[in-house]
Amino acid sequence: MSWADCFAAVPDVSVDEIREALAARRAAGDAGSDADEGAVREPAEPSPTRIVADADVLAADVCLDGEARGALEPVYRHSWTTLVASDPLIEDAAAVIESVADRSLAADWRDCIDDWREPVDQPAGDHPAVASAYRGGAMHLLSFDEELTASGTGVALHERFPVSIRQPDAFTLLFDPESLYASERTDAYPGPDRGPRGST
Repeated sequence: MSWADCFAAVPDVSVDEIREALAARRAAGDAGSDADEGAVREPAEPSPTRIVADADVLAADVCLDGEARGALEPVYRHSWTTLVASDPLIEDAAAVIESVADRSLAADWRDCIDDWREPVDQPAGDHPAVASAYRGGAMHLLSFDEELTASGTGVALHERFPVSIRQPDAFTLLFDPESLYASERTDAYPGPDRGPRGST
């Protein structure tokens, strides 16, 4: 199954419905578990090329041709950036996709996302997106959750590790691959080195 096939199977759903489905899953305590604290490796070195998308953004990316896809597509098209996600984060997103669409799309999406994301362990019970960012050294976290993107939350988390939490549309406005590449590499920016997901 390809990204193009996943995108062609989009359901009639809204971001609000996706947010509600994720909130219900997490409120019910249905998030997947991961490793015990003692079995989790030390956090990776923070890098601005490492990005986390919360489960609502991941679900909206595949279900809607909107802000989430607009934010993640440039990340995908630059192979030197890394999408980081723990298994519980992926399980949350797959459950939301199944809830607002169907099991088939959720399974097909899981195949595609597992080929893209870099997995990271997280302690059981931690917030999947925050834990993925902290443990995976991601300096950007995308979410539709207004509590998570609130300035107070960002300040509190920034005291623990360097992370910027933004709505997808805000991330899109600030994401500049050429400047980011120049800050991390010594050679000239080569432009996107992967084709659009919708063509693969």
